[in-house]
Amino acid sequence: MKNNIKAKRLIQSVFAAGLLTLASCESNLDKINENPNDQASIDPKYLLTYVTRSTFQVDGDNMYASRMMIGTDGENKYQYMKWNDASFEVYSKALLNTVKMMQEAEKVKNKNYVAIGKFLRAYHFFNTSLKVGSMPYTEAVKGESGITQPKYDTQDVVMAGILSELKEANDLINTNDKIEGDIIFNGDASKWKKLINSFRLKILITLSKKTTVGSYNIATEFASIAGSQPLMTSVSDNGELKFADAADSRYSMFNNSGYGSSLYLADYFINLFKDRQDPRLFTFAAQTTGAKEAGKALTDFTGYNGGNPVSAYSENAKLITAKNISKVNDRFYKDPTNEPSSVLSYSELEFILAEATARGWISGSAKTHYDNAIKASFSFYQTYVKNPGQYFTGFDVNQYLATPLVVYNTSASLQEQVEKIITQKYMTMFHQSQWTSYYDYLRTGYPNYPLKSGVPAPFRFRYPQSEYNYNGTNLQTALTAQYGGEDNINSKPWWLQ
Repeated sequence: MKNNIKAKRLIQSVFAAGLLTLASCESNLDKINENPNDQASIDPKYLLTYVTRSTFQVDGDNMYASRMMIGTDGENKYQYMKWNDASFEVYSKALLNTVKMMQEAEKVKNKNYVAIGKFLRAYHFFNTSLKVGSMPYTEAVKGESGITQPKYDTQDVVMAGILSELKEANDLINTNDKIEGDIIFNGDASKWKKLINSFRLKILITLSKKTTVGSYNIATEFASIAGSQPLMTSVSDNGELKFADAADSRYSMFNNSGYGSSLYLADYFINLFKDRQDPRLFTFAAQTTGAKEAGKALTDFTGYNGGNPVSAYSENAKLITAKNISKVNDRFYKDPTNEPSSVLSYSELEFILAEATARGWISGSAKTHYDNAIKASFSFYQTYVKNPGQYFTGFDVNQYLATPLVVYNTSASLQEQVEKIITQKYMTMFHQSQWTSYYDYLRTGYPNYPLKSGVPAPFRFRYPQSEYNYNGTNLQTALTAQYGGEDNINSKPWWLQ
């Protein structure tokens, strides 16, 4: 009983804090309450703005785990594969406010906010489950109904459930109900529909090691969606957040001191671009100090070098003294708008379709999807990077697609085709799509990350301490069923078995 009271108070206080945070971020506070006599009522458009703004932000931690960036001022736990607890903060912020948005949408009979709410629920439950495994889902975010210690659902139940929610979202979204407060697609319901269906395919390809999930046959469901539902067709359909030079709207890493002083590129990531003479490198990395002092051209690939992500940070720091290591391009911390941050882009969708075609899930040309994905990536950077001419003048993407390390061979083995697809997909995800590149590595083994001997890449995070404190019985039941009672980062969850 004591734990029940504590948990209930915690949920109530966090929910209140979430609404206070929302209020502090939004202007026109006098318009928030539709009914001045009902202080619990809030226009769903404000909640949509708040939740999508936090959902679509950049997650820089993945850059270390995915061997893209390294630190030189201390041991980064993600770089050295030593992370520990996950956070369930998403329940108290994104999910509580999403549920509230859906409830308010029901009051005003606007189906689009309900549909987008189902997408946001699916997105957050999907990513949280990939981090830990089983989790509260069917009883989650129901504190107002008295459920303060929700049961844990198995990962297959979670994944099947969110696929069903997304199907419902696709059926609900319409062009009649207005979508105000939409900072992603400016109220365009057709683009939300494309994102919803494209995300369904992302979930299914992530489950490529499984044959079924719940009542869904994964390959059959993928083919059905791909063949009958609207999907992204260009970069303009990207599910992305565009930044503005205004308070609470600037690029996630703007003015980040670490980016300006101690963060550098990993040699593994840089060398993929150097080996392919790929000019996207110049948009991610800065020249080494030595290259600048030598007057090398910005587009001279020999002017770029990275540090070893498995070496001690002190060893990589020596490269700074030697003037032979590339920092992160300064646009990532000096440009308040920079490039948009996507949770799912058209380029990523085309890679997903390429992989599904290679696996035989759908008919068509894997090469065409693969080529489209790479072209879309170049289009993205040529559109959003300031002064793109300094990086891409003279570049021909069709010539690039024909080079030996890039060209797609449809007669190659499935393993070789998947490696080609995932490697190029990885090369598009610097500060994009959050942890997707790491999860792709876990399920496919590509690209082949460098790892320190005796330190494997973790399969998951541990459950947060708050769950041990407030929902311990349900947590222990879930741990016993999944991992033999051990909460270990090297335990393999259902989706990877």
